[in-house]
Order: sequence, then C-alpha cells, then structure tokens
Amino acid sequence: MHPLEKFNYCPVCGKNHFEEQDKKSKKCADCGFEYYLNPSSAAAAFIFNDKKELLVLRRKHNPGKGMLDLPGGFADMHETIEETIKREIKEETALDITTSRYLFSIPNKYTYSNFDIPTLDAFFICTAKDTTTLSADDDADECFWLPLTEIHTEQFALRSIRKALSMLLEQGCDLLK
Repeated sequence: MHPLEKFNYCPVCGKNHFEEQDKKSKKCADCGFEYYLNPSSAAAAFIFNDKKELLVLRRKHNPGKGMLDLPGGFADMHETIEETIKREIKEETALDITTSRYLFSIPNKYTYSNFDIPTLDAFFICTAKDTTTLSADDDADECFWLPLTEIHTEQFALRSIRKALSMLLEQGCDLLK
C-alpha cells in the first residue's frame, strides 16, 4: 500500500479534503497544507575482517525475518548519516567503528506494517577497532563473517542490499578503493 493512502484527513485542520496532488504529495483543499512524501534515510556497511570475510547479520524481525542483511538501519532525527552508520553498527554488532567511508546510495522500498516506505540507502565501507567483540543485538538475530565466495544475494532480505552486494561482487576491490 502506498503510504499516502493512509492519510485521509489533513494533519493541520483535520478536514477530510486532504487530496492527492501527485504520487508523492497531498494537499488540503480547505487550509492549503501540503505534504510531500520524501524518502527516509538509511545506511548500511561493508565491514571486513583480517581474512577479507564480510560481516553479515541474520534479521530478527520482518521484513525478511531470518534472511541475511548488512549492519545498518534508519537515521534518527538530528543525526548525520555518518553518525547513523556508527550507531547502528554498535547497536547490532557491539563493534566500535574507527573509519567509515561513503561509497554510494541506492533507492529502496522498505515495507513495514503494510506500509511501503521509500528509503534512500547510503552504503559505507567501515573498519572496526576490534572485531573480536562481535555480538548480535538489537535487530540482529546473529552476526557472522562470510567469505565473498559464499555470498548468494538471493539470501539477503532487501533489494538495495542485494544490489549493493552484486556491485561489490562484480567490481570487487575497485569498489572498495
């Protein structure tokens, strides 16, 4: 379901004349309030250990419960995307990040509570202070190191993660320079 379909009443004046302008906005015919549905920001990380294995998670919750994922998540209000990636990695894996470098972004759709949330997912390559402290928590049911030769993108829950992994596997070290 498109998120704007859930909003039938103007959040400012409460009238039911909150009408669709286009696929990304609604406008109240009574008070003139306009609402634009813009993507939520999210971040995900490529983290490698000394053996050049990739850190992956098993999702604890839907969407994609039980499937694989990369460490990451949604940005909080008043948080930079760089702060987001460090916080999310710490919450999900207990790892402290020493460096993070932005690689690219991919638009995505994240379905939650029958609501299709448009996202813009920023991908980073990160290094951890000490990979021996690895421990799954928060949205991660487990976390483990996976050799690149054992990555099968269809095992990953989210479209943007699958696409990012495909880019990593196709471009290899060139992407990570």
